[in-house]
Order: sequence, then C-alpha cells, then structure tokens
Amino acid sequence: MSINRRSKNITEGVARAPNRSMYYAMGYAEGDFKKPMIGVANGHSTITPCNAGLQKLADAAVAGIEAAGGNAQIFGTPTISDGMAMGTEGMKYSLVSREVISDCIETCVGGQWMDGVLVVGGCDKNMPGGMMGILRANVPAIYVYGGTILPGRYKGQDLNIVSVFEAVGQFSAGNMSEEDFIQIERRAIPGNGSCGGMYTANTMSSSFEALGMSLPYSSTMANPHDEISTAATEAARVLVQAVKADLKPRDIVTKKAIENAVAVIMATGGSTNAVLHFLAIAHAAEVDWTIDDFERMRKKIPVLCDLKPSGQYLAVDLHQAGGIPQVMKTLLAAGLLHGDCMTITGKTVAENLGALPDAPRADQNVIRPIGSPMYAQGHLAILRGNLSPEGCVAKITGLKNPVMTGPARVFDDEQSALAAIMAKKIVAGDVMVLRYLGPKGGPGMPEMLAPTGALIGQGLGESVGLVTDGRFSGGTWGMVVGHVAPEAYAGGNIALVQEGDSITIDAHTLSLELNVADAELARRRALWKAPAPRYTRGVLAKFALSASSASSGAVLDKFE
Repeated sequence: MSINRRSKNITEGVARAPNRSMYYAMGYAEGDFKKPMIGVANGHSTITPCNAGLQKLADAAVAGIEAAGGNAQIFGTPTISDGMAMGTEGMKYSLVSREVISDCIETCVGGQWMDGVLVVGGCDKNMPGGMMGILRANVPAIYVYGGTILPGRYKGQDLNIVSVFEAVGQFSAGNMSEEDFIQIERRAIPGNGSCGGMYTANTMSSSFEALGMSLPYSSTMANPHDEISTAATEAARVLVQAVKADLKPRDIVTKKAIENAVAVIMATGGSTNAVLHFLAIAHAAEVDWTIDDFERMRKKIPVLCDLKPSGQYLAVDLHQAGGIPQVMKTLLAAGLLHGDCMTITGKTVAENLGALPDAPRADQNVIRPIGSPMYAQGHLAILRGNLSPEGCVAKITGLKNPVMTGPARVFDDEQSALAAIMAKKIVAGDVMVLRYLGPKGGPGMPEMLAPTGALIGQGLGESVGLVTDGRFSGGTWGMVVGHVAPEAYAGGNIALVQEGDSITIDAHTLSLELNVADAELARRRALWKAPAPRYTRGVLAKFALSASSASSGAVLDKFE
C-alpha cells in the first residue's frame, strides 16, 4: 500500500526526527512507519454497565488492527450514564457529553494525524457523539457497538431498566409490594450491556448498521456473548481495508444513507432521541436534512418490529429473529430502502443483504411481514402549532386515543413535576408542561424518564399528557411530546403557558396548540423576561451559550 498520511508527514525530512523518536519510545520499529496508524476511541469505563464491558472489544479491535497490518493508537472517550443520572442534576450533562465525545474523537484523530479510527461505545451519547466525531474527522472509520444487555428476570417476567422506573410509580400508587419493588430493582440489570429494549442506545446502534457504518448483525449482539468480540476483530480488519481503499465516512453517510437509517428507526419503533441525534449527525456530515424529513419518512415506513418500550420484545430477541439485516431486507424488498448505498464493508446495502429472504421467518413474532405491520406508518411524528412552531417530537403509536385536550399543569423543573405525580396531584385529563429544560434552559436538555415512568406506574400513561422542551428517554411511551421549539428559555410560547390553560395534543392533525388568544399571548409576552442562566461557568455554561435549537439538533457549531 502507499505510505499513510501520518508516516508521510513524519518522514518528510530530518526535521521530523523528534516526531519519530516519540514513536520509538512506544516500541515502534522502522517498518511500523509504513503501516496505517489507526485510532481506537475506547469508551470503556466502570461508570455504567453500558461501558463496563467495552475493554474486551477494544482489545479485540487492537489485535485485529495489528493482524491486518496496522498500528493501533488507543485513546479514551468519556461517558455519562443516563439511567444513573435520570432525575438528578447529573442528567444535564448527558447531552453535553455527546459534544465532548465528538470533540475528543475529532481532536485526537486530527491532532495525531491518524489514518483511520475505530470507535467503541455503549451508552446513549457514545453513539451519536462517536459518529459526529467520525464525520468531522472524515478519515476511514467504523463504529463498534458495545452490545445490548441480557434481560433480568423476576416472577417469570423479563426485566429491563424501564421496569424499575415504572415500578416506582406502581409502588407509590400502592399497587406493588415493597418486596417486589426491591427485587425488581435488584434484578433488572443482570450484567454488562446497554439498556435492552429499542431504547436510545440500541436505536442508534441499529441505525448505524443501516447507515453503513457498522458491520451487519453487530448492532443487536449482547455484550456477554462471545460473538461480539469476534465482530470487533472483524471490524478492525474491515477498517484497515477501508484505509487502503480510502473509503471515508462522508462517502458513506449521504442523504440516501440517512434515509436508510431513519427507515430502520421507524421500522423498529426507535427512540425519540434519534430525531435530535440524526439532525446533529447530518449537520456533522454536511448533509441537507431537516426535522421535516423525519415526518416525510414516517409517512411511508411501517413499524415492523414488536419491541419495547411500547411492544413486547427486547434487542436480544430481535437478534435471534434475524437482526437488523432482516429488517433491512424486508424494507428493501418493498422498495423502501436504497440498496445502492455504499457501506464500510466495501459493498452496497443490496450486496450485503443479497443472501437474505425478502420476508422474515415465520417461526418468530419479533419482525412482522411488510403486509401485516404493527402500524402502517412510523411512530415518531413531528407536531407543529402555536406551542411549537419549529416542531416537536411525539411517539404516536400504541395509544388508544392519540388526541387530548386538557388543563395545563405547569412546572419549571423536573423535580417539582415528579413530586406532584408522587403526591397524586396529577389526575387523568391533565396536560403537564415541563419547561426551561431545553438545550439552553436546562441546560443540556435532560430526559424525563422519571416523571413518565411514574405516570405509567400509576396507570396514567395514556390519560395524562406531558409536554416539554426537554427530552424523553428511549424507554418512554405514552401521551408525551418533547423537543418543543423554540424552548422556554429562548422565549418560545411554552414559556407563556399558565396553570389551567387549555392545551390540545392531536396526533391525527400533527398539532400542538395552546388554546389561548393571540392578544392574550402578546400581553403575556410583553411581561415575560428570560430567567438568569442557571450556570455561568464551566461546560454547562458553555453548552447553554452555544447550543442551537432542538429543531436543528442542539449542536454547538451551527454558526450563522
């Protein structure tokens, strides 16, 4: 192969001798400078079970890089556990960590002039942060997912992280014994891996496979299973081949590839967070993609998979049923996927799927045939109206009645909203408004799994609406509307809502309306003042100052 860009830079002359000396100190031999230098962005940490099982994958990747004739350079990336931070001030750092991770990867790849990068990640923001960094650096790259968790088990029922949040509501409502509550808490997470349903981590891993940036089948493997280490080794080999072929991320991540990814998100019933993250990923790739493109895709893609949070099964079940390749082949056979998109394997989507049947196997119930889907259209709807003129995101499938009008119950923080739920001050027909929780106002756009889980546990999941300029966990379902934009802190109309105002959520007309006269809203706006920033120093203050609207991905580098 031709000399790689790092070795070319180092061997340009005697002036580069100090650079070479640094490598000799790490055990390099003369011949190593002719090999491609591949970064391994390792998200391993013992902060969370999502990342505690990543070291074996990083080790397998290093071995694979070296066996394929490359030199591995390992560096770390941070993580924040959404599940552990949920309902606390720590949750404000979650979306911030997406930007920190992407900055880490771009900085190390650019600063060390790497020829390629393999990113290993597990938790929610590892995924989009890693992909954003990959696309900014734009050297040959591949994403290695840390794998899903195996289900917990109690009284014959599978458990996952959402089981615990819903148990809080059931216990507080007097519908669960203390012993059952304790056992669910202890048994829900049996080991390493990311949260087991089609929540944010598994949604993003599945979409990366559909995007063409991960190996087929790798997005639904379980972390404790041996096959995932084998896949990491193979990913390293494929990446070295991509370096030789000069196959770069932006050659793969095109508008059609993003359409493939979003088609799989819709077909699998994925997380609302995918909307926010793919807006940011498209921005990093410099692909023209807006919030309205999600609605365009929703209308033509059916929900094919019966997966939690609103369905029955977990990612491990999807894997056994044929995984993302079978979902993709079902869509491809129906003309709903772009088969000509290039992938990191060096083959097109159609070539990767060529040997698979057009329809899922009849002996499983996880993936439905195209003719009998769970729902005829996708589940992630973009709603607009005077309460969210830039658009907001709602999960609209699985609800008996996706239309409601009710009195606003207004909260300026998550903690007071949760306290009201736990005190049984929220009743059927209410529309909770949680505001000043957007990218700038939170800051960091925290997730609302604690309030939504408590509502579901109290049996109010479908009869109480919840509207917020914050986000929802991938494990959330119910009458929920998030990512309201403009956010309250930026002066959006959500800041003008008063206790008792009438609000209408209508998934049929895709509208979110505050039923208050324009003249009254104008009067309130004249009196409104933005609150003082909650943080004035450090990373949260920087995020609040720089973050774009949720309707454009809450990115930090959207400069006008």
